[in-house]
Amino acid sequence: MTVRPEDFRAAGGRFASGVTVVTAAHAGKVYGITASAFSSVSLDPPQVLVCVARTSKLHEMVVEGKTFAVSILANDQRELSELFAKPDREPVESFVELDVPHVLHATGTPVLRGCVAFFDCTLARAYDGGDHSIFVGDVRAAGLGAERPPLLYFNRGYRGITDL
Repeated sequence: MTVRPEDFRAAGGRFASGVTVVTAAHAGKVYGITASAFSSVSLDPPQVLVCVARTSKLHEMVVEGKTFAVSILANDQRELSELFAKPDREPVESFVELDVPHVLHATGTPVLRGCVAFFDCTLARAYDGGDHSIFVGDVRAAGLGAERPPLLYFNRGYRGITDL
């Protein structure tokens, strides 16, 4: 039995997730993508995972540079999510060229300013995930940003948090 791609996408879109920007730095260039496929893996050692399409420019940068960072976006950072979701961009020397406030942490990979939290990682393992790779990172630095609600994505649209 084969699942149609449109059915898979529609069903997956009903899972509310946080919005992250995954960044990498390699050979004097930086790049980032918007991603919702992110999860913590382990507390000891501290590890997280991200899933990245093999066709993404970020994929090659992570494989070759062996580092990546994850910035969890705040509810007022939708424009950053949309910017990093555009697939036709090229790596740049600095996110300053894109007017994106950022800071470099332990690995030299950019972390977006104003994010809710971040993880700066070295690549521990890469696993086959079909048309994606599952990158597991050893967390070298982690931190909290401003105390604001996170940006969420659900059913093909951005959402916020409402307390019940």
